[in-house]
Amino acid sequence: MRLVRFGLPGQELPGILDAQGQVRDLTGIVDDIDAAALSPSSIEKLRGVDIERLPFAPAGSRLGPCVGSVPNLICIGLNYSDHAAETNTPIPSQPVVFNKHTGSISGANDPVILPGDAKKLDWEVELAIVIGSPAWHVEESKALDHIAGYCLANDVSERAYQLEYEGQWTKGKSSFSFAPLGPWLVTRDEIADPQNLDLWLEVNGKRYQNGNTRTMIFSVAHIVSYLSRFMPLMPGDVIITGTPPGVGLGQKPNVFLKAGDVMRVGGTGLGEQSQAVVPYVAEMGAAWVAGRHPNVD
Repeated sequence: MRLVRFGLPGQELPGILDAQGQVRDLTGIVDDIDAAALSPSSIEKLRGVDIERLPFAPAGSRLGPCVGSVPNLICIGLNYSDHAAETNTPIPSQPVVFNKHTGSISGANDPVILPGDAKKLDWEVELAIVIGSPAWHVEESKALDHIAGYCLANDVSERAYQLEYEGQWTKGKSSFSFAPLGPWLVTRDEIADPQNLDLWLEVNGKRYQNGNTRTMIFSVAHIVSYLSRFMPLMPGDVIITGTPPGVGLGQKPNVFLKAGDVMRVGGTGLGEQSQAVVPYVAEMGAAWVAGRHPNVD
């Protein structure tokens, strides 16, 4: 199944794609595509729904982040050896773990907001894991059983904030719109092997990233098992698993995003994203304070 959330920011409704790729409305069957809807029993219930009898979503509906009310957005850094090499970073012996603030989550095709003092805005296509059942101290051999599904992510990063300021990476990763998720969540049964998925990213039509999850240093199963040693993974948690080579920081000379640039992002079975980079203006902050979504309002 391919599950989506459609509608205005903060007002998204649950949906599912039919065989023709059209969005059908799941309102009344589940409240949202969130922790409750992603439990094994709820996924099983959704499998029994006659999709063709569901109403269509309104034509042209925006697709929001494919997971709602995400409790925790966990990230794995430097998980491809060739990406570590291009950033002149030693290959880690254990997963590099950090967080993005959940306020950075946005829809797959929402604009990315360029902070006013940003100098080194970068891109990172990634496979995201969505947890469906609690995982705590799970064995690697059973780790995949705790996954509800997968989606595409773009780990947008401001490298100056991340690498040139003191402290954790989180502040270079967490600005509003820095975590587009979707367009859909594909349930685990639809992905035969999460370690054989192509991932790619283009900027203004030029392909910079062209990788495959088989070159991950730490597999999906290992990541879930490893994280569960240190924290309880809960339904609705999203884990983004690292990026293949080709980021802007790795180009010679460096290439960073500017206002007007357009990213196009894709992955096997995960769909495509498209984000235009737009400059921050004061009205965006006012919109956020007023409870509106500054990306699209």
